[in-house]
Amino acid sequence: MTRTTAAGTHPLDHLVLPTQSLDVARARLAALGFVVASTGIHPFGTENCCVFLADGTYLEPLAVGNEQAATTAIAEGNVFVARDRIYRGNCGDEGFSAVVFATGNADADHARYVEAGLSAGDVLSFSRAFTDTAGKSDVASFKLAFASAANATDAFLFACERVNAPKMDRTALQAHANGATGIVEIVAVSDSPAEQHRLISVAMDDPAASGQGGAFHLPNASLSVLAPASFVARFGMPAGAPTGLRFAAVVFAVRSADVTLRRLAANSIKHDIAGNDIVVQPAPGQGAAFIFREIQ
Repeated sequence: MTRTTAAGTHPLDHLVLPTQSLDVARARLAALGFVVASTGIHPFGTENCCVFLADGTYLEPLAVGNEQAATTAIAEGNVFVARDRIYRGNCGDEGFSAVVFATGNADADHARYVEAGLSAGDVLSFSRAFTDTAGKSDVASFKLAFASAANATDAFLFACERVNAPKMDRTALQAHANGATGIVEIVAVSDSPAEQHRLISVAMDDPAASGQGGAFHLPNASLSVLAPASFVARFGMPAGAPTGLRFAAVVFAVRSADVTLRRLAANSIKHDIAGNDIVVQPAPGQGAAFIFREIQ
């Protein structure tokens, strides 16, 4: 189901987290207390193992399963695979490459991106087979429109239209042992935060968004763009190499901080406390900092 608001601002749909190995990602995410879905195969060489959340958003750990198919897709103009390869070339095989917005009309989004001079390439339409937890098979179809800017080569944003979204019960996939129920905030780092405001406002379809205080408010989450010093001060971890724009952290809502802490301790996951936040720094299979925050 596409989540929209009267104002037209696109809600958060999912996050793309490149990884070298889905096996490593699956093990790391499970150790963090997440339920990880079965592997999904794209028709253009990439594959994923998603983490679905009760608020309707999800994480998409992404690996290259078929290098030859991926290379062919890039040659044919597949922006999704091309940007994944660019990201890996710039930032390595573990990271957080894209924020994805839900849309009901990817073609209209593409037209807006082109008009604004922020299109990253052609619309991508594709379908893939999937099997739900009950063993029922179906085909899911998507259409994607991509946005990026010349000074934001470490990140991109895209709109995802679910052309065919078969009904499935994800209740079991959303019952995470760490108590995570949704995504509260996405945090990006930029050496020049104000220069990224136009890209983000156009991508989220809210031309009036000012990014005041570095925060953009989506219907179901917020997206913050911080200078490196602000990121370090807030989370107590390095901001990484200089960048025009790089997504760096995900803030999750959890039911009980105590439950989350017990899960992390049981699996020997190193973590720190920053104010009311539980901070887990990136690791292989976990390309972004994961922040857990108790929200009643």
